[in-house]
Amino acid sequence: MDKFIVSARKYRPQNFNTVVGQSHITTTLKNAIRNNQLAHAFLFCGPRGVGKTTCARILAKTINCTNQTPEGEACNTCNSCVSFDAGSSMNIHELDAASNNSVDDIRSLVEQVRFAPQAGKYKVYIVDEVHMLTTSAFNAFLKTLEEPPPYAIFILATTEKHKILPTILSRCQIFDFKRITTNDTVEHLEEIIGKEGVHAEKAALQIIAQKSEGCMRDALSILDKIVSFTSGEVNYQNTLEHLNILDHDYYFKLLEALQQQDMAGGMLLYDEINRKGFEGDMVLNGFAEFIRNILVCKDARAIQLLDVVEGMQEKYRTVAASVNAGYLVSALNILNEAEVNFKMARNKRLHVELVIIKLNFLQQAIELSVQDGNLVRKKRVDGPVAIQYKPIASIQIKTPPATVIPMPNNIGKLYVEEKPAIQQKAPAQEYAPATSPMQPYMPETQYATTTQTILQPPPMQVVKPVPAPPMGDGKRNILDALRAKYGDRYSVQVVEEPIPLTMETLQAHWDKFTNKLKEDNQVSVGNAFYQATLLIQDEATFTICINSNLQQRFIEQEKTMMLEYLQRHYHNNSISFNFQLNEGTKDEVPVTANLNSKQRFERIAEQYPLLRELRDKLKLELDY
Repeated sequence: MDKFIVSARKYRPQNFNTVVGQSHITTTLKNAIRNNQLAHAFLFCGPRGVGKTTCARILAKTINCTNQTPEGEACNTCNSCVSFDAGSSMNIHELDAASNNSVDDIRSLVEQVRFAPQAGKYKVYIVDEVHMLTTSAFNAFLKTLEEPPPYAIFILATTEKHKILPTILSRCQIFDFKRITTNDTVEHLEEIIGKEGVHAEKAALQIIAQKSEGCMRDALSILDKIVSFTSGEVNYQNTLEHLNILDHDYYFKLLEALQQQDMAGGMLLYDEINRKGFEGDMVLNGFAEFIRNILVCKDARAIQLLDVVEGMQEKYRTVAASVNAGYLVSALNILNEAEVNFKMARNKRLHVELVIIKLNFLQQAIELSVQDGNLVRKKRVDGPVAIQYKPIASIQIKTPPATVIPMPNNIGKLYVEEKPAIQQKAPAQEYAPATSPMQPYMPETQYATTTQTILQPPPMQVVKPVPAPPMGDGKRNILDALRAKYGDRYSVQVVEEPIPLTMETLQAHWDKFTNKLKEDNQVSVGNAFYQATLLIQDEATFTICINSNLQQRFIEQEKTMMLEYLQRHYHNNSISFNFQLNEGTKDEVPVTANLNSKQRFERIAEQYPLLRELRDKLKLELDY
């Protein structure tokens, strides 16, 4: 039995003319070959399964062909083409950057570039999934990619162009591959089933092309599975069953039930769909796509955007003519929001059923918002809007007291015109005419005039500063002033003056702290304090002279407690210290540092004779 080869490999294009859906790429490459204008580095980027690696191999095969056609294609008969088809050509090297992405892999590739081809014109290096290279690997590749030997051509392929360094992009000719259209995919599948002798309906091939989403490799893989599933008979129904796709007939029935406000029928239809194993998010997504297609069919100019199987266009147009566009737009909004919130819903089925209930009463809500053929909007429409007024009760402002201005003489009269007392009334339509030409039109206003007889101007009062209470001898400190002002409401504490450091007092406090450590069973730390000597630098700083780093570590363990103790006794929080290692002293080194095991035992036994006696009594044999 012959070994089975999948269609994606068996029918892989062998020249530029057989590449599907990338005519803008193949035409450019053929013209560059024919005019001898090949670049030294190419970057092929685009979605998966659209022919990037295939075009790279065809380019490598064509430029080394010794008998090219006038159109810039390989002859497929010369030794170079035959060896290439057999996979034994030494002029093409492929590197999978997904698994060989280190600097060493790129360096080994660069080492191979130094050797010229033994046969043919060019050595082609294809680096697939180049975006997986590390930054260091990219940097190691820069110089060779910029100035390669004249016989070396690099072809980089990637699905994620944005991950490649700009320094790499600037050194390459970039070719952007596009997704393969549904029609191109269907034509290519029809060609393949014709060669294989398989019977397939065109509607089934359209479903496969839509499912592949522009990826030819996925379309061929799906076709192989369905051919195996159906034993060579590919039709519309078994394709839907195999791909787990919901038939559009269900969507037509669901839309009809919702238009008739048959909530029970819609719920029962969804129950049937759910029992067939279709998830709720798939139903929401499919129904939203169905509503979109119906909305597209409302306008004859947009029918070309309809992406459905052949023979269904007329049914879509018929249904679209009977559905209100406002209903379709509102339904799309509800379905989109439900699809976004589907993952957060705990009860998935209830979430979908609530959407069906909303869509069932959506038409009724739209009808309620229309009165006499006009749309009722809650928001304010454009244009002038009348302002409603309410009468305001009159407000009587009291007259302030008259202002008295003293006159130079003791007797006289002063006429003072006070601020008018304005009585506000409701807005009036007319104003009283002016009594004189100089008087403007004014609303009704009441003025009050006061006459006052002044016999004698009021005496002026002079405010003198109140002298401070006597302070005895004329001096009083701040503490006495605070006590006199606030009394016993606050407790006043006197801050004592700091005591300067002296050698006598410092040594006394140091010895007390050392004895306290020994009383607390901190003998090692106490000995470290006892062996240290002190030197005073200034009134708040002293130096601790130590003999070893170990002694310093012991003292630093009690640094906080010791500083707190000294600061409390000297009334000074700025007391600090530093360390000084005595000259000529070194850290204690064990005597047995350079001795072997036997010598160390003898040295210890000399110090502790009972150890040797213990060994002899127990008859121990030591492993030296």
